[in-house]
Amino acid sequence: MAEQRDDGKPGSEIEPAGSSTPASPPPPVDPAQLEQFRQFQQFQDYLKFTQSQQGNQPAPPPDAGMVQAPPSQPATQNAGAGQPPVIPPGYELVPTERRRAPRWLSWLGKKVIAWVLAIVILGLAGTWLYNHFFPNDAGKTSAQLAQEGGGKYHTNHVFSTNPYEAVRFVYHNIAQGRVADACGRFQNEGQRDIQTQFAQDIAQTFRQNTAETDCKKAVEFLATQVTNKNDYAESLPSSVSDPLPGDTVTIDSCTFAISGGPALGVFTVSKVEKGQWLITGHAIGPAKCSGVPTTTSPTG
Repeated sequence: MAEQRDDGKPGSEIEPAGSSTPASPPPPVDPAQLEQFRQFQQFQDYLKFTQSQQGNQPAPPPDAGMVQAPPSQPATQNAGAGQPPVIPPGYELVPTERRRAPRWLSWLGKKVIAWVLAIVILGLAGTWLYNHFFPNDAGKTSAQLAQEGGGKYHTNHVFSTNPYEAVRFVYHNIAQGRVADACGRFQNEGQRDIQTQFAQDIAQTFRQNTAETDCKKAVEFLATQVTNKNDYAESLPSSVSDPLPGDTVTIDSCTFAISGGPALGVFTVSKVEKGQWLITGHAIGPAKCSGVPTTTSPTG
């Protein structure tokens, strides 16, 4: 039986007090719609970034296709423009996290980088040390080498501190078969190639064509002519009591009693930086001295 309203007119039934209509369940959630909303948020963030980079210019409207649907309806596409899709009740968007590399891979990468840097640093340090202790002597004169290298010749021979000692070392090295050190006592830069001059003089004295231009071959030949190594090595003194005439001294082998091997001619020795002496000239002399040596008195 229909009840009447207060105004006396028939109407619909009045629900009794305390009764309630059960709420309708939320519509099902479409994962594709959630993904669309997430992409829309990312697009908005990108627009904000570009707007800040371009001097706060108004951002263009977002792409059509994402709209706000009524609460009672699921989100739809192509129903409007410039509106984000609705978030269903009870759901929260969580930003996707970037995948991180495994810890072991990060640890390995750090170790590799550390080893590479260590190798580079060691290589640079090694190169610097090598260049410091073994500088390149190309293009330098004997005087420059004596000044920069503490008296080291370009073949790493140390100059003598006395002209007579410089010549004595030639005899000594020939007696001992030290070919490189014997030739290293002679100047051989530019037009002053005294090593070749010495080889040519020895070849002419002993008629040895194989030693005409090669100092090493000349020294090897002279070593075969030595009959007593000890006597020959000490044929010349390290110094003499007579005062030196200047920065250039001429030393004739026949001034001294050469024994145990052949005489080596006449040497011209010049003083270079730091009080050291280099053989800067050579002339032919007899292979066997005749007569008694002259008056120069040895002191050592």
